[in-house]
Amino acid sequence: MSRVAQLGSLKEGSWVNIDGEPCQVLEVAHSKTGKHGSGKARLVAMSLFTNVKKTLMAPTDANVEIPIIEKRTGQVISILPSGVQLMDLETYEVFETPMPTDPSLSSKIQPGSSLEYWRVQGRTKIMRVKEA
Repeated sequence: MSRVAQLGSLKEGSWVNIDGEPCQVLEVAHSKTGKHGSGKARLVAMSLFTNVKKTLMAPTDANVEIPIIEKRTGQVISILPSGVQLMDLETYEVFETPMPTDPSLSSKIQPGSSLEYWRVQGRTKIMRVKEA
């Protein structure tokens, strides 16, 4: 799920889809209009799921997709070799999501702990562990 916005309206910290990957904008640079063309915008963004920097350069009036991010709360059911089994505390849906790569975050994940996860375009990522 996504919505459409103009590239020139994006600021640092906003979100954009680049190559189908949700990314947070790190840098925005605008160039002025020339004699034979429109102004351009250059974005440098960091992918939410892969932590890879991506660049997008296009006219400022070009339409780009903005991902819709669902911030949800879940409880850890169990820790599996392939990831973490979570239960959504609102819908009681049980699903599996990858273990975070950040060691300071993954060390806090224990069965029964409550955490915040984001659901973006059908994929999930654990963002933080909530304190009891």
